[in-house]
Amino acid sequence: MSQEEKPWFNHSQMIANIMSARMKELGMTQKMLAEKMNCTQQYISKILKGRENLSLEAISKIENALDVHFLQMDE
Repeated sequence: MSQEEKPWFNHSQMIANIMSARMKELGMTQKMLAEKMNCTQQYISKILKGRENLSLEAISKIENALDVHFLQMDE
């Protein structure tokens, strides 16, 4: 199965695009984001390539660090 055929692949690319735009808006580097998320700059780089199968924990950390929301849930 190619990357494009994996169900999560398009979501990963969309998250990467939103992250890049928000980081630019905030003037935030990969290193700065990594520090806020308590992870490595290399991991941020992988995410920003849009090919990473992100965990809910990683998505939550991204949302908190960049003040964005990817998951919408009704309570």
